[in-house]
Amino acid sequence: MKVYTFILILLIFFPIPAVQAQQTVWVSQQEKGSLYSIQDSVMIRTKDGEEISAIVVSKKDDHTPRPVILQFTIYVRDQGRDMQSLKEAADRGYVGVMAYTRGKRFSKSEIYPYETDGKDAYDVIDWISKQPWCNGKVGMYGGSYNGFTQWAAAKNLHPALKTIVPYVANRPGMGLPMENNIFINPNYEWSFYVSNNKYLDNKTGDDRKRFRDMMFRWWETGVAYNKMDSIDGTPNRLFQRWISHPAFDSYWQNMAPYKEDFARITIPVLAFDGYYNDSQNSGIYYLRELNKYSPHTPVYLVIGPYGHFGTQMGGQEVINGYTVSKNALFPIKEYTYQWLDYILNGTEKPAFLKDKINYQVMGTDEWRSAASLEAMHNTYLKFYLSSYKVSNNEYLLRRNKPEPNQFLIQKIDFADRTINNNDYYPDPVIRESVSDNGYIFMSDPLDAMIVNGSFLGNIKLSINKKDVDLGVTLYELTPGGQYFHLSYYIGRASYSKDNTKRKLLTPGKKETIIFENTHLISKQLQKGSRLVVVLNVNKNPFSELNYGSGKTVTTETIADAKEPLIVQWFNDSFVEVPVLK
Repeated sequence: MKVYTFILILLIFFPIPAVQAQQTVWVSQQEKGSLYSIQDSVMIRTKDGEEISAIVVSKKDDHTPRPVILQFTIYVRDQGRDMQSLKEAADRGYVGVMAYTRGKRFSKSEIYPYETDGKDAYDVIDWISKQPWCNGKVGMYGGSYNGFTQWAAAKNLHPALKTIVPYVANRPGMGLPMENNIFINPNYEWSFYVSNNKYLDNKTGDDRKRFRDMMFRWWETGVAYNKMDSIDGTPNRLFQRWISHPAFDSYWQNMAPYKEDFARITIPVLAFDGYYNDSQNSGIYYLRELNKYSPHTPVYLVIGPYGHFGTQMGGQEVINGYTVSKNALFPIKEYTYQWLDYILNGTEKPAFLKDKINYQVMGTDEWRSAASLEAMHNTYLKFYLSSYKVSNNEYLLRRNKPEPNQFLIQKIDFADRTINNNDYYPDPVIRESVSDNGYIFMSDPLDAMIVNGSFLGNIKLSINKKDVDLGVTLYELTPGGQYFHLSYYIGRASYSKDNTKRKLLTPGKKETIIFENTHLISKQLQKGSRLVVVLNVNKNPFSELNYGSGKTVTTETIADAKEPLIVQWFNDSFVEVPVLK
């Protein structure tokens, strides 16, 4: 992951000796002539005896109990940046608290991302609620990992936690380090970045050449995925820990709300996300499950054409080569505090929240709103992946169901490393052509409409092996001949019915692979545009490689390639695309 650089205020501190105070070690570090009271080295003891390092900032000589704004993160950034955000909270009438996850900064505990953050967040909030400067109300905000910790905190809701404002929230085991049970390689170096020291190992985390070389050596040599760190030459304890859980099992489930846990989340939520956020399916998962199990909980979403980092800055002018409408940019920090003021101080509801779902329509300057994710669209367009050929390697994406039991055949040689399959990643967003080593299905020209939501579908197939990783990518083909990336799905067939339990396919049997965990989009289609679906097998250096032997995928090697994979793609396969007409 990249680290963004900001112009920061340099802070000079003058420490005094630490003193033990119940659960906490306080070190007060005051700036000369400062307007703030800064407790720089707070140490909070958890119920199981571990340590959480924290900073507390309030206005100097203000003894009135205030609501508290908590950020809980694994990213121990430049001191100036963190301090700046805490001072901002104090300037807005709050007490600001920055807590760092177990093992970070001054904590002597071990670093295990995700695993204890929920219960640790509860202990941190419990400690905050008992301080004389807290009026009993705590709100949380922040992005990425800091978005995850808010949902983790909500899993066992403390009475003092009144709202969360997650940006691009991660959901471990679902958006990273695996997506639909496929481990994705860019998460590999992140483990070093956050766990090599008490702060951040920027030198290692930013060494893209090292990890790309490692990844391509793994790809070229065909060794097992679980030997990746042997190729690198440095043990990766977190990587090995994660890949030992290929199912969405209790290890992942316990990290954040799961199923009935959502029924206990009754506090209002404001989430921010982006159409091109890599872990968007994590953030949307939380919202869908909360609406399912606790439909009366007020949940709001602001989403637009942004990436993972761009969302946290209120949008970006260009995302993967696509120029964003200026109207899509927004002041995310100002919106965040308008919401916090509304919930914690009883001010008016923010005007930017027109309804529960507030989304920017790509291809326009327009923002729209809807009462729910489902209400974003008023119909689905159902298209079958027919075997009717319309050009060299393009087939008809047809509206009416084709004749049964016809199919297209694809042959994949996993031993051949000269060919990559499944170019699904949305960079660039707009391109002149799409990869033709899978199957391309194209609709007839369409009327103007908005693709609004997450597409889904059923893939009917038969293979000569026991498993396969699939890719389905959705594009708009404009009248001018450009392909606009809308959304994608990658997933492991053996987990398509239940991501908690692997069920291998029967060779030679026609199987149905149901998918729905795709990336949400809002895009105005031009009149005369066509929808294009690219169907493929996921075989490339950028993620785990499933040879189909039925063994644990991380242990498979190129020796398991043996005979090529033969896929029969049946023409009663279909996709359903949500649209607003």
